[in-house]
Amino acid sequence: MSVGVLLAVSGCSVAGADPIGEGPDTLRVVLPEEPPTLEPCDASLTATGRVTRANITEALTEREPSTGRLEQALATKWTRTSPTSWTFTLREGVTFHDGTPFTAEAAAFSIKRATDSDIDCNVDGYIFTDSEVTATPVNDTTLEVKTAKPDPILPLRLSFVEMVPTTTNPGARVREPVGTGPYRIDEWSQGRFLRLKRYPGYWGKAPEYAAAKYVWRAEGSVRAAMVTNDEADVAIGLAPEDGAGDRAVEFATNEVSFLRMDAGKAPLDDIRIRRAINYAIDREGLVTAVFAGRPSGQLVAKGVTGHNPRVRPWPYDPERAKKLVAEARADGVPTNRTITIIGRNAIYPKAAEAMEVVQDGLLKAGLKVEIKMLDVNAWLEYLLRPFPKGIGPTLLQAQHGNQAGDAAFTMGQIYGSKGAQSSYGTPELDALIDQAQLAGGEARQKAFADTFAYQNDEVVRDAVMANMTGIMALSSNVRYRPDSATNDEMRLADMHRTD
Repeated sequence: MSVGVLLAVSGCSVAGADPIGEGPDTLRVVLPEEPPTLEPCDASLTATGRVTRANITEALTEREPSTGRLEQALATKWTRTSPTSWTFTLREGVTFHDGTPFTAEAAAFSIKRATDSDIDCNVDGYIFTDSEVTATPVNDTTLEVKTAKPDPILPLRLSFVEMVPTTTNPGARVREPVGTGPYRIDEWSQGRFLRLKRYPGYWGKAPEYAAAKYVWRAEGSVRAAMVTNDEADVAIGLAPEDGAGDRAVEFATNEVSFLRMDAGKAPLDDIRIRRAINYAIDREGLVTAVFAGRPSGQLVAKGVTGHNPRVRPWPYDPERAKKLVAEARADGVPTNRTITIIGRNAIYPKAAEAMEVVQDGLLKAGLKVEIKMLDVNAWLEYLLRPFPKGIGPTLLQAQHGNQAGDAAFTMGQIYGSKGAQSSYGTPELDALIDQAQLAGGEARQKAFADTFAYQNDEVVRDAVMANMTGIMALSSNVRYRPDSATNDEMRLADMHRTD
């Protein structure tokens, strides 16, 4: 990924740099990294979704982060007509950015493209796993959606399927999509900036800013300085020490940082080693000295259906870690085999420093560990199936944000044996996930909570580290209240002028 020329921490533009340089009608946003793509069916990826979702493209439904309530978007009504069938009434008078009308035919096309194509959309693995979904237009404003198995949360799942016109390539990813959102793509100069322009034909209330211009700077202190020196209006992904001062705004996120263990390869195929790794990580030290957050023991935050309050963070116990590694070594486990931490630059503030802390703990436990930091495009090859071949045992630095508020969007894709982001699963865990996904109400909460407990006790596929606290910087010209979805879905229409 090309990051462009950085600005000096002082905020003065460096010769040859590309300052945002826009007028007061343009919202200036600085990101940690350039989006790898704006492909709508990959909008559940943070770097893509924070630009695409609800700005360029929209879904049939949307979840209100503060209440968890499912609300109208491009659909105004939905009814479950049988255990495996739903009927959606679509909003009238909506057009895509190319002027074509949004119809049930376009909705059916979008659902099929995202869930049943050769594109390998992230939303397919993340939201639908192996679910079979069939969407059929009844008329221009009525859509019938059927599932192979009963699915009590299908309308919630569809909040992640961004609507695109039928002219969109059905067999390949698109870099610059056509959507129905309040903004359309104006210009994307790769490695330099991305500019969005207000869509005059938008069906809803027009956003205040006529345009938005995104740039990206890898260093958090640079992003903060751009806001404090009035070179940007919004900066995301900051750390406490980045120097945003009274421009800093903290907010609770749904993001959980973790290390995904390649548990099918020695020495990580021995559960004692996986437990040792968990004991060797000083989570309190990480959130005190490296990044903002609170220690966590599971991949979903409080408030998500399935969160288990009894699953606590693993305690820091370096002596126990050493003992487990020694026991495994005595039984012939190749503990001297190099484990590679596959890190991602800018996944959160001080990402590399966090992995150095983890590496130090694992080395002291008696393991051999090296770090390989990658930019987002190279890192994605390790996140999603099919994984690179010929690599040894790995720990993938990752972060999961359950934007939808239900553990179904965590369990299948991350812990299921065939999950899009899963490096390891078991038949027993697969069965628990399948049972929980069919349940509703309190039974659903208990089933997923029990599944998290089973994973934590009997599988130990991950080393979950912390539920992250977000920090952004806002200029004095912008009023915006971030919420738990802000890292993944930063809605430009929610940003207002203070003058």
